[in-house]
Amino acid sequence: MTRSRLVARLTWCSYALLLAQQTLDAALAQAPAVIWVFKLLPLLLFLPGMRRDNLRSYIWLCFVCLGYFAVLVERLFVAPGSALSITGMVAVVVLFISAMMYVRWRARELQSQAGAGADVNQAGDG
Repeated sequence: MTRSRLVARLTWCSYALLLAQQTLDAALAQAPAVIWVFKLLPLLLFLPGMRRDNLRSYIWLCFVCLGYFAVLVERLFVAPGSALSITGMVAVVVLFISAMMYVRWRARELQSQAGAGADVNQAGDG
């Protein structure tokens, strides 16, 4: 298994954990539907692109993670012992790092595959 595949699995696991944490947080707070939308929609928007292995979706997911990070830092200052906030913080940090590394490593793989394909085409032309 390549390192990009390994970190892709880590990205998906942390994505699911953050989604579950946000869902549980909204459920425990008995939030109205509009709050559920604001908590979950930013994460769910990237799901189709991630499933298609679109690297831009992963890049934008990293930017969105920063918003979740800021909110979770605030929550941890208010309630430092909150297991739900700690879980969310771990999930968002792991998601950010793993998604960033996935983009880096996967882009290199794609570039090397494209370069190898171009070398084969040039050899066949000669």
